[in-house]
Amino acid sequence: MATTGLAAETRACIRILGVPIDCVTMDQTLAKLETFLAADQPRLVVTADATAIVIAHEDAGFRQLIESADLVTPDGIGVLWAAKRRGCMLTERVSGVDIVDRVCQLSADRGFRIYLLGAGQGVAELAAEKLRLKYPGCNIVGTRNGYFPSESDEVVAREIAVFRPDVLFVAMGMPRQEQFIRSTEHLIGAKVAIGVGGSFDVYSGKTKRAPQTFQKLRLEWLWRLMLNPSKISKVKMLPKFVMLVLREKH
Repeated sequence: MATTGLAAETRACIRILGVPIDCVTMDQTLAKLETFLAADQPRLVVTADATAIVIAHEDAGFRQLIESADLVTPDGIGVLWAAKRRGCMLTERVSGVDIVDRVCQLSADRGFRIYLLGAGQGVAELAAEKLRLKYPGCNIVGTRNGYFPSESDEVVAREIAVFRPDVLFVAMGMPRQEQFIRSTEHLIGAKVAIGVGGSFDVYSGKTKRAPQTFQKLRLEWLWRLMLNPSKISKVKMLPKFVMLVLREKH
């Protein structure tokens, strides 16, 4: 299994509830991704929000997977708040949905081959169409929905490998998406693989992204809850995250 992981290089990172988070901005993240794309080994990038950190705090296997990742970005206001308590002033969140946008823009300039895996039937295809319209020349080479059992991971991975992607975006929710990436990276051979949650729903138009006002106030979570009350289970993770951080010894 080819991976550098957090322990293999000197990186500016902090730990929140025992989970490593890189102290990076979006521009720094894009620079690291370009470095990864220039190399010839699979790299795992995790976008860690409060929910991911709580899951990893309670699930040793998922925490170990994050430990092995090559980059763990701070995704969400909760993570920025917790980082500040640890003395690390992170200036911006680096979310999966924003990384998809920036990498597609980069693909239009550089020709990087992108594959979209995840979401419901037809969602990834529609997201790809809209991203190609937004960034003419964006080289999205294939798409597939994310509704298949883990027993089929190897079969799906071999299907994706045929497209020879440089970048694999997987939108199947945590920790499923990261587990798929790690278990199949040797088959797919993508240079960069990133779990991006509900990003395809946003770019397909199935889910509307929060207006700029909500984004500036860092209330995207509230906007998502207003549009889809079924997300309450995820939102309930936020108070739990806050309590765990407040109890954590520095």
